[in-house]
Amino acid sequence: ADILAKKLSKIMGGKGKVMLLIIAFISCFSQNLIPVHIAFIPILVPPLLSLMNEMKIDRRGAACALAFGVKAPYISIPFGFGAIFMGIIADNMTTNGMEITVGEVAKYNWLLGACMLVGLLLAVFVTYRKPREYKNLTVNTSESDAIASDKLTMAHYVTILAIIVVVVVESKIGLLSLSATIGLLVMFIGQAIKWNEIDKQFEGGVKIMGLIAIIMLVAGGYADVMKATNSVDALVQAAVSIMGGNKIIAATVITLIGLLVTMGIGSSFSTVPVVAIIYVPLCQAMGFSPAATAILMSAAAALGDAGSPASDT
Repeated sequence: ADILAKKLSKIMGGKGKVMLLIIAFISCFSQNLIPVHIAFIPILVPPLLSLMNEMKIDRRGAACALAFGVKAPYISIPFGFGAIFMGIIADNMTTNGMEITVGEVAKYNWLLGACMLVGLLLAVFVTYRKPREYKNLTVNTSESDAIASDKLTMAHYVTILAIIVVVVVESKIGLLSLSATIGLLVMFIGQAIKWNEIDKQFEGGVKIMGLIAIIMLVAGGYADVMKATNSVDALVQAAVSIMGGNKIIAATVITLIGLLVTMGIGSSFSTVPVVAIIYVPLCQAMGFSPAATAILMSAAAALGDAGSPASDT
């Protein structure tokens, strides 16, 4: 990632907007092609910050570019984390009385990815287009500066091979956990990671993803409590009477409910079981199709995650 940052610095010159679009493009790989989720951000971004300052790039535009790359791919592409997310959407909709498959969710959700792309372009070229001054702070960049050469070594080629293996296994078998394990084995056997550093690498990964796993367990338990108390039916009936059969108002209110729930939990994956028990009966009562319900659930989950202070993003 440090080498990639150095190469980007040379390519960019003074083209700040091009830089943001490239960052967004690279970020997309983290969800589908190279499933590292948000782990690439603290590696890729810090070496580019001084360059961003020189180009007077608005950091809010950079944040939008990163959030787009972390959210749009798994919302709209059924591969890698996308296959997991859409599987959660399909499972929870089916469990709550609206049968749908992962393939059908993917068929509808590309629309959300297109909307997010429009949002990214607006952020980069309209909302945050003006130059912005930032103070250059003295920071420790010794690790990235220590890389004297940007030439690829054998360790890098082994890592690239591991990435290819992950993609091939995932596309053939469809199990991200198995493909990731095989990718790790390729890196360990090829010694892209030294044997005495394996424990350290696993510990770092567990710290990042363990938090998400705990939140998902809590969210699942909360959803079961809501089901057991039979409070959802009363909420749905009250909401339907207030909306008065207006689908535009209903879609807006439903999205806001999901947005608020997600902002509290901080994870789009974890939010789905909670909002599904409200969304599915509410959408059925309002006459929404399974396609519209899947889009509403996915949008609310992604919006809340991208804007939540509790989110890993």
